[in-house]
Amino acid sequence: MSAGAEKVGRVDESRMTLVEHLTELRSRLLKAILAILIGCVLAFLFWQPLLDFLLAPLCDAAPENCTLIITDPVQGLSTRLKVSGYAGIFFAMPVILWQLWRFITPGLYDHERKLAVPFVLSSLALFLLGSGLAYWTLPKALGFLIDVGGPDIQPFFTPTGYIGLVTYMMLAFGIGFEFPIVLIFLQLAGVLTADRLKSWRRYAIVGIVALVAVITPSGDPWSLLALSVPMYLFYEAAIVIGRLLKRRMRARESA
Repeated sequence: MSAGAEKVGRVDESRMTLVEHLTELRSRLLKAILAILIGCVLAFLFWQPLLDFLLAPLCDAAPENCTLIITDPVQGLSTRLKVSGYAGIFFAMPVILWQLWRFITPGLYDHERKLAVPFVLSSLALFLLGSGLAYWTLPKALGFLIDVGGPDIQPFFTPTGYIGLVTYMMLAFGIGFEFPIVLIFLQLAGVLTADRLKSWRRYAIVGIVALVAVITPSGDPWSLLALSVPMYLFYEAAIVIGRLLKRRMRARESA
């Protein structure tokens, strides 16, 4: 590709000063924060359906103890505010991903900018898929955590402990499912290659299991297996997809 074609395909960032870059970043951050605040307000208003949704795994694992107890007068309000904050981030995720992509697109070629919509949609779909998988495995994980203490330990959970576990698990699985997006992006940026990723397969298996053991707060074998297997499959899929995208990019550049 000639230098003239590169200038056509890429936005001339040399015309943007540091202040303009910071202004653009501030604009994107403000839009993302506004989306989070709107999501927080919606979650706060529709608190009871949200709480019922979060309690469903506990009711499946321990129907006789399907309630939470509070030991502090302000714990109910603080729990509602905290869950509303987590839910606000969850609801605003499409806007956050879109603003992130819009911030980095000025430095990309025209054919790379066309990946904006697939990037946002696939990132959102993978995040929702990961969060849904965490929610599906929670009854088994809770059953393991309750049973491992033995019959002499009666489970009574506080909102801080239980809801914190549920939200962290869903967030950890959602972020873990973004793993292939990161690998594909690094391949497109030239930081990694498919061949290098293939040579790291043995280390990737150990690294993925170790990472999942760290980021999943429950520590149960169900969650470890449920996240480790998809992440390794995503690792293999990222190698194939990244290689195909790089091949298409080289074909366009040569044309």
